[in-house]
Amino acid sequence: MTDLAKIPVTVITGFLGAGKTTLIRHLMQNPQGRRLAVLVNEFGSVGVDGDILKSCADANCPAENIVELANGCICCTVAEDFIPTVEALLAMPQRPDHILIETSGLALPKPLLKAFDWPAIRSRITVDGVIALADAEAVAAGRFAPDPAAVDAQRAADDSLDHETPLSEVFEDQIACADLVLLSKADLAGEAGLAAARAVIEAEAPRKLPILPLVEGVIDPQVILGLNAAAEDDLAARPSHHDGHDDHEHDDFDSTVIELPEITDPARLAAAIVRLAQEQDILRVKGHVAVAGKPMRLLVQAVGARVRHQFDRPWGPEPRRSRLVVIAEHDRIDPAAIRAVLADAGI
Repeated sequence: MTDLAKIPVTVITGFLGAGKTTLIRHLMQNPQGRRLAVLVNEFGSVGVDGDILKSCADANCPAENIVELANGCICCTVAEDFIPTVEALLAMPQRPDHILIETSGLALPKPLLKAFDWPAIRSRITVDGVIALADAEAVAAGRFAPDPAAVDAQRAADDSLDHETPLSEVFEDQIACADLVLLSKADLAGEAGLAAARAVIEAEAPRKLPILPLVEGVIDPQVILGLNAAAEDDLAARPSHHDGHDDHEHDDFDSTVIELPEITDPARLAAAIVRLAQEQDILRVKGHVAVAGKPMRLLVQAVGARVRHQFDRPWGPEPRRSRLVVIAEHDRIDPAAIRAVLADAGI
């Protein structure tokens, strides 16, 4: 790559827990000769995904090439965070050949694409493609795309319901902005679930999109890198619920950080998180937890009532500190109630 060539950027978007970090880990492990850089934007003050990715750093994507922005949505902090971060990556002695951006699960991708038109960077980078991950099992279950007949019946009964939910708008905007959709967790959805999810996405997409199944983030990088979409020049083909607005807000969602003592039983913690999803409509829980008698750090990832936990690596020089980021729709976050559920579970 010459110094005058634009560096391609792949924007990886998708709803909470769809598997964005898992996909990026796979790309880092299979760079196909590219020197990568990764920019991670998380919702909440405690970074988890960036830490996971840094544990996978190697010569093709060293730790200094993995940058985490946790000060807010990158499309809302363009001048303060996004532009300086990109400029710093481009100024490295060894420039990256390709940049991956993992958006927060709450991000609207189109405002981010508009940021690529900023004079400081528009001649130096280009959006190679927007990849949207969608949880196949969840989409098939109708969580993000309500049944049209049911919606019409609700509208007829109550005019106040004549709008999409915030989660639905986020999902639809991500699909509308994509060049490629990956149906993650295809093994959990099964063939019937994949077919149902594909039908939902095809109905939502403003144009015909490739839709591919994905399990544990494994896919040939040639399929998603090198699309040459130049998406920043193709905004009109990527409609958004927020077109015509100068900015957007994330007041529809809120997060809190819960500090925990050292635990003894990961299964008990998982059961408590399931309760939080069922009783308090918690959308997402993620973090690291110290387990008594275990030298390894427990990584906890939950999407609704689906909880996964595993020991990811030994505790390093950082303190053995248990912290969970909890995300829900606005006004659904109640730290005291969350702690009460955890205490009731003996945590």
